[in-house]
Amino acid sequence: MDFLDKLGKKASEAYKVTADKTGKIAKEAKLKLKMSELKGQINDIYEEIGKKVYEKHIRGEAVDIQKDLEEECTQVDVLSAEIEDMLKECMDLKDKKQCQKCYTQIEKEAKFCPECGEKQQDSVKEVELLSQVEETGTESQEHAEADEYIDSEIEATSDVEKQNSEEEQKEIDEESREDLEKTVEIESDIDDE
Repeated sequence: MDFLDKLGKKASEAYKVTADKTGKIAKEAKLKLKMSELKGQINDIYEEIGKKVYEKHIRGEAVDIQKDLEEECTQVDVLSAEIEDMLKECMDLKDKKQCQKCYTQIEKEAKFCPECGEKQQDSVKEVELLSQVEETGTESQEHAEADEYIDSEIEATSDVEKQNSEEEQKEIDEESREDLEKTVEIESDIDDE
């Protein structure tokens, strides 16, 4: 019985790890698909901008960016910001961050970028809070603000995780269960030998 208990615990742990990894992979795939769609929308807007500029050129009119292209430029800005947020979320799933100088993906704990050698600062919010503490000398208030920020980030993260539909989770669980069954079967075959 002791062997079966150990095997059950190992199988349970393997299942949890597999389910976690599968969930992250599925979430990353969704984010990449959405980023691709947004990039397509940006390219369509670029095409619109080009047409407008060329039409103005043909008519011999001057192009006034604020008047003629403001709406399109704003749309590109909004879509680019969405893509940037999704890219950061993908990097968080892989425990990575971007170098502040060359924008290469690096490990979250890296103090220096392996590509350009730039020293990496901690997150912008931490740097801002530290500078505020130095200026005001009121550390307790700043710690409270930092705690509120961390709590809001945790809540936002949990809200995003809750958005995964039950059907997707069932598919992930089914795939994970199949992988686990194969693993247990292989382990039992090895033990039998």
